[in-house]
Order: sequence, then structure tokens, then C-alpha cells
Amino acid sequence: MQKFMPLLLNVWREACRHIEIAESVARMAPVLVQRLPVDLVVVRRLDLQRSCLETVATGLCRSVPAPGRARTDCKPEDVERILSWCRKGNVIRSHARDIRNRLPGVVPAGLEGNLVVGPLNSAAEPIGVLILVTLPPQSFRVEHEAMVHALLEPFTIALENDRRIHELIKLREAAEADRHALLTRLGRQNIIDTIVGADSGLRHVMERVELVARIDPPVLIFGETGSGKEVIARAIHSRSKRSAGPFLRVNCGAIPPELIDSELFGHERGSFTGAIDTRKGWFERADGGTLFMDEIGELPLAAQVRLLRVLQDGLFERVGGQRQLYVDVRIIAATNRDLRAMAGKGLFREDLWYRIAVFPIDLPPLRDRLEDMPAMAAHFAQRAARRFGLTPHVPTPEDINLLVSYHWPGNVRELATVIDRAAILGNGRCLEIAKALGFDTQALPLKASPALQPILHPEAPTQFLALDTATARHIEAALSQTNGRIEGPYGAAQLLGINPHTLRARMRKLRIDWKRYRPKRS
Repeated sequence: MQKFMPLLLNVWREACRHIEIAESVARMAPVLVQRLPVDLVVVRRLDLQRSCLETVATGLCRSVPAPGRARTDCKPEDVERILSWCRKGNVIRSHARDIRNRLPGVVPAGLEGNLVVGPLNSAAEPIGVLILVTLPPQSFRVEHEAMVHALLEPFTIALENDRRIHELIKLREAAEADRHALLTRLGRQNIIDTIVGADSGLRHVMERVELVARIDPPVLIFGETGSGKEVIARAIHSRSKRSAGPFLRVNCGAIPPELIDSELFGHERGSFTGAIDTRKGWFERADGGTLFMDEIGELPLAAQVRLLRVLQDGLFERVGGQRQLYVDVRIIAATNRDLRAMAGKGLFREDLWYRIAVFPIDLPPLRDRLEDMPAMAAHFAQRAARRFGLTPHVPTPEDINLLVSYHWPGNVRELATVIDRAAILGNGRCLEIAKALGFDTQALPLKASPALQPILHPEAPTQFLALDTATARHIEAALSQTNGRIEGPYGAAQLLGINPHTLRARMRKLRIDWKRYRPKRS
């Protein structure tokens, strides 16, 4: 082995210097000529899922024809024969036709000459084969087999690096596609866009979000269906130190009980019928980021036990696996059920309840924050116009009256659907809110909602001011009472229950000059 050392060092250098296998092999092939009578180097990837071998890289040492067919499909019995040979780790030295007879599928069509073939085995399973080709009058000798055997490891590492980089590219593309789909669904340009109602109906919720985002305890979000639990979970993630990591959502109630363990913790190849490959679960895929477990109350008790261990130690095992894996994942759970009552009845593990309810956040239903309705309706109307290619329209005061008079069992999700329907029915001319809600517009009297009484014109109780005008008057009244003071214990920001920076931004937008409200000096 000592005499191979200079060659091996050069091969290892090229294997580690390049990420993609094609470039690695192209650089490694000329190095081999120093000690081996090689004309062509071929690396083939073993694809167990598709039962084939595929040529992924070739390196020309001399002017010889490269293999003509990139992919070779294999019969199931041929795959088993190849796997058996790979696991033994033997190097074969023979003519191309002899190896084809012995291991069908390993040598690509059109490749002739004397060959040395070796298996490329990762720590988990065989991943490919290395083929060295020499043409007559040259031939490989017995002493070359040991050298080729020493070359298997750097070629394996090169192939493994290539596989991992392509997996990362696919994951990044999938994540980007998911992000784009989410932004389209939410009607946003950016995932961290301002949450509608953050300074009014959701102010207390956002205060708790800001408080818990900086640290890393589990969070449990309580809220009715459609109230925006995922939006709050994403707000926590985007404000946390994990914001650069993945954010994954799993609906615990949508997973069949027999697949819970496989979905959450992954499985090893062959661990059950249909497990044709090793698969990472939600926890592994969320490593370094946040896992949002929606409808956690639907988890079976057996799965709750394993979830508790992950929460406590970060340790788990894949289905069919024999080694413990560690992950660093923050859990944000959500439910619309009374988990405390379920724990008292034995329907939810009490120890898991205490573990996930470290920092609870109660998300109010839409009917309890009707002051957000004008802003939310306008937001969804703009989103609908973009999605459907329609002329944007802002809901009228009459539209807002109709919206606040409805009880919204489906919360924000239902509101978004109603606005979409209203935009479609209006066909770019207006928003048909009444039709979208199913109201009879001829028989429906308009009555101002108590939640919106502060923005009514004092001289005409059933007439609404424009929202900006009403907001401006409200801020001006606060500034008048505080003598133009914005910050501090006696400032307008505290009086209005709003962040001073947010108040200043609104004042700039509404062109309100605080200096007008300062006492005049005599």
C-alpha cells in the first residue's frame, strides 16, 4: 500500500476538491495513468428505486470511445446479484463480455476491452460501481487489483458528495416551490409581511410572539379552525434565531395511524412492505429549524410517547432502524381542542401536555376582533384582484357592515374565501359581498356594528368616514390630549396602545404634524 500512497493522495485531492462527480472523475482519470494501464474511467450510479444503473461520469485517459448507453435497466434477480457482489466488496478483473455474463447490467452497452470493476459502497448501502477500461494490447495484471481496491473509497466519496449536493438542490427547489405556493395562497410578496391586525385585534398575540420568538421553548397555539394558527407559527419562526432554517408543517390529523411513526421519524429501507428506500421523517427534515405540528390533539397515544422523548432529549429512531439519531428542532404545536380536559380523561398524555404547553398563545376568533375587519377585507380584496387578474376594489362601508354582522364560524380562512367569491361575482366592477355571503340585499337593513361605532361620523350615525380620515382624527385626538407627546408614560402611543415607531409611521403616512399640538409659549 505504501507504494500506492502518492497516487492515492493525488486521487483523494481531486475527489475532495470538486463537488460534482463528472468534474471529479474527469480530473481523477489522468492521475491514474501514472500507475495503471487505463484508457477510460466510468462511474455508474446504482438506482435501487428504478432497478437500474446509470453512467454519471466518465474520464478519458486516452482517445477511446465512451459508453454509448447511459442507463441500463436490470431485472430484480440481476439487482440482487449485483447487491450481493457489492456487499462482499470484491474487485473483478476480466473481459467486458465475461463481466456482462457474471453481473448483467453492470457494464454499459458498447463498452469493450479488459476491465477492472469494483463496488462503491457507502456506510448505508451500495451506491454504484467503478469501471476501469484498457484496450489491447494492454491488460490489467493481478497486482493492479489491490491498487483499484484502494481507489474505491475516494471514488465512493466523490459519488456520495455528488448525490448529496443534488439532494440539497432538490430540497431547495422544493422549499422554494412551497414558499412560492404559500405566498400565492396568502397573497403576499414576502413571507414576513406585516400581519393584518398586529397593532389592533392581534396586538396582545403579537406581544407574546415577540416575547417567545427570541428564546426556544415549545409553543402551543390555541385557536379555532381557520383563525390563522399557521401564520402565527411562521411569525414566531421568522423572528427567531432559527429563521434561516426550515419551517415545516405537518397536520397530525391527516396522517393515517399506521403511518404516523414513518411520517414523523422516517424509516429504513426494507423495514416494512413498500419501504424500498431509506426515508427521512418530518423531524429530520426540520433539523435546525421549526416543526409546526397542527392538530396535535389528533396524535395517537403511542405516537405521543415517542414525541415526548424527542421533545425531552432530541433523540429518536427511524422505523426499522437500530441507531439513535439526534435532531435540534423547535416544536410549535396547535390545536382547536381542550387538551387539558383530554389529558384529564386519558385521551392525551398528561406529561406531553405539560411539555408542550410551556408557552401557550390564545388566538382570538375573528368575531372577537371585528375592529380588524376593514383592514383585513381590504387586504384580501387586493389579494383576490392580483390572483384573478381583476380591477382592485376596496370594500364599501355597506360591505363592512355586512361583514361584521356575520358570525364567521370559519374565521379568517372563511373571510378570505368570501372575499374571493365576492371579487369573482363582481367581475372587476365591484365586490359583491352580499351575494358572496348569501344575503338578500333587498330585505337586509344596514345596521352599524358596535365594534365600528368609534369610526362613525358624529353627525350621521349610519354614515362611515373613510378609514384613513377616521384614523387620522383618532390620532389627532390623542395628540391633543397628550400635548403632542408621542412616547413615554403620558404619550399618545401608550394612550392608543400602539408602538411609538408604528404611530410615527402612520402619522407620516397621514401627514399629521405633532408640533401643532404642542402648547404655545407665551
